[in-house]
Amino acid sequence: MIANPDYASSLLDPEIHDLTLFDSGEPELDTWPREHATAAARARVAHTFVWVDIVSTAVVAYYSLCAHAVPREGAPNRIGRGVPDPVPAALIAKLALDRSLQGMRLGGVLLADALERIIATGEAGLAVRAIVVDASTDRGRSLYARFGFVPSPRRADRMIVRAGTIAKGLRRD
Repeated sequence: MIANPDYASSLLDPEIHDLTLFDSGEPELDTWPREHATAAARARVAHTFVWVDIVSTAVVAYYSLCAHAVPREGAPNRIGRGVPDPVPAALIAKLALDRSLQGMRLGGVLLADALERIIATGEAGLAVRAIVVDASTDRGRSLYARFGFVPSPRRADRMIVRAGTIAKGLRRD
């Protein structure tokens, strides 16, 4: 995954990862890993990956990934044209940094980590045409736009990018 000298992503294990102090400033994002991530993993609907402080076991960032499908009319033409309906996709369902890391330009590193994991999974066998995020804040939309995500034609908070664009950016295409 993306090299970061201070943090490495790993699959959430609530037995060893401390989620009690995680605070992104967004209550919905703060409760997800504590109250829903383990059940989602057990149900095989989403996997959550965490960055853990090396000194403690405190989670300082996380993202959740799941399989997804986008109706062709919900995708920009260059993504939906010539492929099955619905368009196979991966969804970055949640992505959050603890307040202690905000303002340090680590949101892009965390997003790149998630994108690298999606592309690597695609190369291992689970093909996706698009990567989707739901961006509810201006800050989130700005972050995703820097990585090439564009607004969905049918939902104002949904952004989408071709997986091939990301793979090329990661020099994996």
